[in-house]
Amino acid sequence: MEPDPIRVERVTTDSKLFAYTRWDAVPALASLFHLTYFFALFFLYPRTPLWVMLILGFIYALMVNANINGIGHNFIHNAFFRLPLLNRLFGIMQSVACCFSQTYYDAVHMQHHKGNADRPDETGETVDWISIYKHGHHGEAENPWSYVFLSFFRDDVGAIRRELRKRGNGDLFWGNIELAAFATTLFVMFLFNWRYMLFYFLPFFYLGHCFSYLNGFYRHYGADPDKPIAWGVSSYGKIYNWLFFYNGYHAEHHFRPKVHWTTMERFHRQIAELQKQEGVRVIEHAHMLGFLDPNLPKRKQTAAPSAQSVT
Repeated sequence: MEPDPIRVERVTTDSKLFAYTRWDAVPALASLFHLTYFFALFFLYPRTPLWVMLILGFIYALMVNANINGIGHNFIHNAFFRLPLLNRLFGIMQSVACCFSQTYYDAVHMQHHKGNADRPDETGETVDWISIYKHGHHGEAENPWSYVFLSFFRDDVGAIRRELRKRGNGDLFWGNIELAAFATTLFVMFLFNWRYMLFYFLPFFYLGHCFSYLNGFYRHYGADPDKPIAWGVSSYGKIYNWLFFYNGYHAEHHFRPKVHWTTMERFHRQIAELQKQEGVRVIEHAHMLGFLDPNLPKRKQTAAPSAQSVT
């Protein structure tokens, strides 16, 4: 299959503020709302019944997942603003809201696209640092339980720093600024209310990142790591894609990572017939609920996945 004839629509705008489209104001404002919610939890904690705070904490965990895989993800591929400084400041805001460095996430995610959830080579290594096959056995995907709950602890900060240093564009400096920004924020919160940090915030923070890895697992489970158009698994639910800014179109995204989220539906229609021919896998549920898919491949079949055609 020769992908070169596939034409990708370029999004342009005459806006002095936004680099691609004024619609990027929506994810930008969503990030600001997330940051506001993050601080609101801290102030509400001593003044609100526990059962309410548990609900709000669970919502925060879901928001972390949506932010990482929607707002932060699209920002990596198509930075929202024309002015580089605005993009750097937005990265700091994102980092505080999700409590991890947006720029460090950029390095991990770009490595993900270099490997596209590849299987281990003869030395047992994968190009993709977060490949679902990296810690699997015999060419199979890893058990989803260990992938979801252990991946948070597997990041190699040294490797990420080396990758950022190689870029030579200030990313390492700004990534460290982001780390300092959220670490300082959490430390100040700890000084004011250590019980909030240890017994409330950190568990929901970790849960949010587990949700993100659960999302990531089923975006690739049953895909074909050897076929570019089928590198990802797609899910086309309207509400899901509105909340995640069209990252549900994941096979399309891996096939052409620079397609802007506002044009993803049109791009899907453009290549739908080719996807059907190549057996791109599609699930009906949001990726985080991918384990509910009735056609979920058995784990011993992942080396040669059975695909559900695009409809």
